[in-house]
Amino acid sequence: MHIESAGLTDIGRRREGNEDSFFIDDVLKFFVVADGMGGHKAGEVASRIVVETLKESMQRYCSGQETPDLADSTLSAEAIRVLAGIQAANSSVHSLAQSSEEHHGMGSTVAAIYCTQSTIIAANVGDSPIFLVREASIKPLSVTHTVEAELSQLNAEKLNRIDPRYHHMLTRAMGIEDDVYPDVCEIQFFDGDIVVLCSDGLSNKVTPAEILEIAQQNDPAEACRLFIGLANGRGGEDNITVIVLKLRKHTADTGRAGFLTRFFQSWKTLFSRDDHR
Repeated sequence: MHIESAGLTDIGRRREGNEDSFFIDDVLKFFVVADGMGGHKAGEVASRIVVETLKESMQRYCSGQETPDLADSTLSAEAIRVLAGIQAANSSVHSLAQSSEEHHGMGSTVAAIYCTQSTIIAANVGDSPIFLVREASIKPLSVTHTVEAELSQLNAEKLNRIDPRYHHMLTRAMGIEDDVYPDVCEIQFFDGDIVVLCSDGLSNKVTPAEILEIAQQNDPAEACRLFIGLANGRGGEDNITVIVLKLRKHTADTGRAGFLTRFFQSWKTLFSRDDHR
C-alpha cells in the first residue's frame, strides 16, 4: 500500500487556543486526530497526551519492543495494537486528571487509522469522525458517541424530551474513567480509497457530500486547506483539524511480473474488442 497523506489544524475564528492535536506517520501507516476538552488549557494537554502516547505505543508494538497486554479473539493482531494503544493513552490522561487539580476533569476524543498491507483499521472514542470515500460514495468508519447519536438509535422519542443543549454531550471520552471502550472496525482496502479523519469543528460545518467532493477532486494537502477554509467561512466557532489519506496499491511494472501484468491486460483488451465487433 502506498499512502499520500496530509494534515492541518486551525484555531478557528472564535477560540483563544487550539485544543486539537494530530499525528501522521507514513512509515507506520498510523494516523490520529484528538479533540481535547477541559478548562485552563487542560483540553490541549489531554489531546497532546493521547497523540503522544498512541504514537509511542504503536512504535514499540510495531518494532517488536513490546507486545500488547491484551487479548481479543475477534480482532486481528494489528487491531489489538491500536486498541492497546488507546487503552494506554486513556490511562495516561486519566492518571494526570486524577493527580492534578489543574487538570481535573480533562478529556479528549480520539480517531485513529492504522493501515496494514490489505486492510484499514479504524478506531474511535467520542465524536471525531472517520469517513471512507470509495468510488462515488462516502460512509463513516467511526461510531459517534454522543447523547443524540446513541438515543436516536435506541429511543428517538426520549431524545425529543432532552434539552437540545445536551444533545452533543459525549457519552464516551478519553481520560474520564479508568477504562475506555473504543469502537474498532477492520475492512478490506481497495485501490483508490480515501480516508478523512477530523474533529467536529469540521464535521459540524461541512456535509459528508462536500467531504466526498473535495477529497476526490483535490490532492490531500489542498483538500485539507479547502476544508479548513470552508469551516472557517461558515463561522469557525471551534478548532478545526483534518487528515486526508489517499491509498493506492503498489504495482509491479518491471521484470517478469510487469511483463505478465501487461500481457494479461493486453489479452483482456483484445477479447473486449472482439466481443463488441
